[in-house]
Amino acid sequence: MRLGSGTFAACCVVIEVLGVALFLRGFFPVPVCPFSGTEHQTESPAPEPSAGAISNWTKLPPPLFSKVVIMLIDALRDDFVFGSKGVKFMPYTTYLVEKGSSHSFVAEAKPPTVTMPRIKALMTGSLPGFIDVVRNLNSPTLLEDNVITRAKAAGKRILFYGDETWVKLFPKHFLEYDGTTSFFVSDYTEVDHNVTRHLDKVLKRRDWDVLILHYLGLDHIGHVSGPSSPLIGRKLSEMDSVLMKIHTSLLSEERETLLPNLLVLCGDHGMSEAGGHGASSVEEVNTALILISSAFERKPGDARHPKYIQQTDLAATLSIGLGLPIPRGSVGSLIFPVVEGKPMREQLRFLHLNTVQLSKLLQENVPSYRKEPGFEQFKVSERLHGNWIRLYLEENNSEVLFNLGSKVRRQYLGALRTLSLSLSRQAAQYDVYSMAAGTVLVLEVVALLLLCVPQALSGKAELDVPLLSPVSSLLFYLLLLALAALHVVVCTSSDSSCYLCSLPWLAAGGVMVLISTLLCAVVSALTGVFAAGRRLSKNPPPSNSRWSELDLLILSGTVGHVLSLGASSFIEEEHQTWYFLVNTLCLALCHEIYRNCFVGDDCAPQRCPHAGEEFDGVAAAPQGRSTGPDVWELDRASKHPSPLEALRGPERWMVLASPWVILSCCRLLRSLNQTGVQWAHRPDLGHWLTSSDHKAELSVLATVSLIMIFVLVQKRCSLASKVAMAFGLLGIYCYRVAIGNLLFPWQQNNKDISKGITEARFVYVFVLGILFTGTKDLLKSQIAADDFTVKTVGLWEIYSGSVLLAALLLRPHNLPVLALSLVIQTVMTHFVWRPLRHDAAEVTVMHYWFGQAFFYFQGP
Repeated sequence: MRLGSGTFAACCVVIEVLGVALFLRGFFPVPVCPFSGTEHQTESPAPEPSAGAISNWTKLPPPLFSKVVIMLIDALRDDFVFGSKGVKFMPYTTYLVEKGSSHSFVAEAKPPTVTMPRIKALMTGSLPGFIDVVRNLNSPTLLEDNVITRAKAAGKRILFYGDETWVKLFPKHFLEYDGTTSFFVSDYTEVDHNVTRHLDKVLKRRDWDVLILHYLGLDHIGHVSGPSSPLIGRKLSEMDSVLMKIHTSLLSEERETLLPNLLVLCGDHGMSEAGGHGASSVEEVNTALILISSAFERKPGDARHPKYIQQTDLAATLSIGLGLPIPRGSVGSLIFPVVEGKPMREQLRFLHLNTVQLSKLLQENVPSYRKEPGFEQFKVSERLHGNWIRLYLEENNSEVLFNLGSKVRRQYLGALRTLSLSLSRQAAQYDVYSMAAGTVLVLEVVALLLLCVPQALSGKAELDVPLLSPVSSLLFYLLLLALAALHVVVCTSSDSSCYLCSLPWLAAGGVMVLISTLLCAVVSALTGVFAAGRRLSKNPPPSNSRWSELDLLILSGTVGHVLSLGASSFIEEEHQTWYFLVNTLCLALCHEIYRNCFVGDDCAPQRCPHAGEEFDGVAAAPQGRSTGPDVWELDRASKHPSPLEALRGPERWMVLASPWVILSCCRLLRSLNQTGVQWAHRPDLGHWLTSSDHKAELSVLATVSLIMIFVLVQKRCSLASKVAMAFGLLGIYCYRVAIGNLLFPWQQNNKDISKGITEARFVYVFVLGILFTGTKDLLKSQIAADDFTVKTVGLWEIYSGSVLLAALLLRPHNLPVLALSLVIQTVMTHFVWRPLRHDAAEVTVMHYWFGQAFFYFQGP
């Protein structure tokens, strides 16, 4: 079947998209969700079970609390409250945990530990998937059943102040709100003051039922300085004073109300040792959760060691506390200590409502739900509960009644744990069948592309795709029969739901036909390639070109990295792959330089300029014109090769030493930050520099790095841009001093001069000025098309403005990473790429390799 190159490429793209979509459908587990019907929104709650007797409790229980305040502190790790830092910096919270009327827990958050999925888990009780990491950047409206929507439908008046993610998830749900942005991570003061400034006014009002506060400052400090920063203690003290203000106000208000109030202190996720979050380390998933209310029993002197619960349990608990139905998609269970002080009948009623909700969710998501142990436990619990109700209605108080009630309670709690575990496991289960089918499709298309590329790049731009002959072959029908049998076996024996099994037979059959056809086409193309190879071996054509060892290294390294992404362990430690590739590249360049200098290459002309001929960037440009960035001038060198033996003096020694200089810089930067998963906790030079005892050393290192950046970047800028660059780098240093990272030489203490906002704006002005100047020069060069100098200066100024912006955003101990990256780029350009005359493709791939390595040099 003869196809044009464009038609063949379009077909390959369509099949690739189908394969990737099928793989992603299996890789991202489908969240456990209830039947989407409007009738469930208004369905009546499950009646109280009874065995022969008639119970009159068919409605939801009344609310347990008059008002609920949720104080969510972003990145509140459990040891920030229950560890030594909590004792030192949060004395009031520690008092409530140890001696107050409170219940303390460590709430485990499931990955991904980023803000938007965690808010969804807290309010819906469901387990968001990794696809929500993408949605975290632009949170859409939350359509799942949740506590906020239920509360608004019940007439609850909700106020919100804090992270604007809530406003995006729950639009038109809040009676009053004030959202703060979460992307200015350097701001950890104003972002919290904008929340606290509303408290004095709101706590005096009586026109609200639910108050939600989301503080971002602690998370921002973690991203900038890490969990060991002295700023963490100050922020925890600030949060402790806010909690005390809210708690005392709620206690004074309870004198005028019949029901107690509830204060919830919680975090959405934790904080890693590097200050970030998103993964599944213990520090990132364990968060503090404290429920404070006068309704809870006070136990003076009790240390109250926190128990471990799931973060999804909060949704069911809040629903019960507010007298609302539990969200239908919740996989969490009621936090029982909240209701353990209630009468036995109310306790059993709360537990029954929760188990009924979980059992319905199990029935809607697991086909073989009757075989699940949790469902069997639920049925036993419901039957025992009915017997207890019959005894309760007959005789209101007896020891038999209490013992049976305790047994029913234990049975319900066991059923809740088992049901919740089953549903959570269902939400995290991969669809391996769909993943395998998608992977096979993608690999078949890639193999067919590789086999057909020589024909597609020929002069006719046509290729003969072997499709018709395989379809009529015996191999095609055998493969189709085998795939159909495999499909039947998988779909009839699997307990979990597979996407391919849920498709109609016509659609699933189409996928199997496509897989069989492509596999036969690949086999046919391979047969043709081997046959052509035998003919060529008998009559080899003359060859005028060959691949160099460096080209083979670049190709094999890039392909090897792509293949390594198929294993999760290689993804977790991807930085090791790039460190190895960069070091190997430096050794290969060293071998090439030394071979050309001392041995020579008989098979190819030696590619090296005469001394002083091309190491001056200006000399390589046309007369009277200034050069642009070093890399842009690679192809402007003379096309006539010259031997490296012609080099004399410092230039020769710099060419010989350049690979070792680059290797030394890379090795030094590797020790700056530990990254990955296995070794991220190990101490490194970055931890030493960022500690409060070594601010002077960090200040000196930052100063040297900023001076190096100025020297390396300013050389081709205009005078105005040089001045702006100098003031911008000075502003960066002042900004870091203002927020407490660095010190001035005359500064004797660590007190902040300001909040850093003025200094940061000062730098942004210069960044915009340099970018504007460069853009103006570029536009001017478009008018005067032959003015190469103006265009070169404009491009370099845009590059300089980007470097200045990167220096502002990098953490202070990572400024050497930026400075040494500019050093390596300069060395590679002057003493490697230009003397050895590497082409644009090789330089591009080397830039990519070094860029990836320098990304990981910055740490997590």
